[in-house]
Amino acid sequence: MSERDSRPPQWLDRHFGVDLPFSVFARNVALLSLAGLAPVLALYIALAPGLGPHLWGAGPALGRFARQIVTNGLPVVFVVNALGLLLFAQLRALRLSPIRALALDIPARIGAFVGLHLAIYPASALLFGSFGGDPGQALRVVGPTLAQSAGFVNLSGAYLYATLVSALPLHMALIAQAHAARGLRAPSWPVLMLAALGLFWIQALLLTGVAIVMGARG
Repeated sequence: MSERDSRPPQWLDRHFGVDLPFSVFARNVALLSLAGLAPVLALYIALAPGLGPHLWGAGPALGRFARQIVTNGLPVVFVVNALGLLLFAQLRALRLSPIRALALDIPARIGAFVGLHLAIYPASALLFGSFGGDPGQALRVVGPTLAQSAGFVNLSGAYLYATLVSALPLHMALIAQAHAARGLRAPSWPVLMLAALGLFWIQALLLTGVAIVMGARG
């Protein structure tokens, strides 16, 4: 690849490479997760009717909202980002082919996103009295909640789109690497961007399908 095309892999290598100490890798993933989560949450609050005044008014609403972000949103975004970045690090260490890394990335992201909600919702019911303090009720709402996340109508949607911050450069680099592995010239930046957005929407659609099935079985 050209020097211009190699910038995303080099940036990812520098901040998320396999040779980094775990504490440094975790810190960088946390910072990336916060960088993705903060603007998406700001947009969600701005678009949700009446949410801003409700949070800034008197009462416990802001504390509960912040607790949900800390106990649910940040862990979900952190783990999803970490999985994608670990897969890319394995690719750069020549332990995975680009095609295999791409094939593993989306199922890993969806599995982590769903699995963490299945764990965190009932835990919130037990620890904080959410969902009426009923873990069973908490599990029943996971499917319907995630089914709406692609539409950006709930906080799970904000968490999903927060992972886009890491998914875009990562998928652009993976697609470029896949072309290079086949001896092909890497697509232009606009094409890489569109392809990465397409992969993200595939992930969002698959997540919606999984959530609908979960809701039907619940």
